[in-house]
Amino acid sequence: MKKAIWMIPLTILALGLSSCGGDEAVKPDVDDQSGAQTTAADTGSSAGADLLSERRVYFEFDSSAIDGEYTAIVEAHAKHLSSNSNLNVTLEGHADERGTREYNLALGERRAQAVARMMKALGVSGSRIKVVSYGEEKPLALEHNESAWRQNRRVEIIY
Repeated sequence: MKKAIWMIPLTILALGLSSCGGDEAVKPDVDDQSGAQTTAADTGSSAGADLLSERRVYFEFDSSAIDGEYTAIVEAHAKHLSSNSNLNVTLEGHADERGTREYNLALGERRAQAVARMMKALGVSGSRIKVVSYGEEKPLALEHNESAWRQNRRVEIIY
């Protein structure tokens, strides 16, 4: 019964967040993305560990909405944090190079805050979450093309 009640707001949150994106989802061209479509509640210990190894949540251009495919990663980390009260997490927001420095810092902040809000909704205390924005200052990919920009629009989950 408790699990069913817990899943209702989570489902509403996931549906609301997934409707905020563009017409077509863009997957980053990176090797560490499994593309798993399961939720943390559906995962066994092996699948949950696979999701915990994913430490990046990627975003669409000029967006801070968490795409549906990344909600499972955030859910897995929130569940891990809930099970390990001695752990704290830092959420590092990043943006691609397009836009001004100030705008990209604010966008990185909004992205990290979106992940923090989802974790809080899943039961993680806000006092255990630190949000930092690096904007465009710490890119993963240095090229100046869409593939590189996709990799740089992210939130890093750091324990």
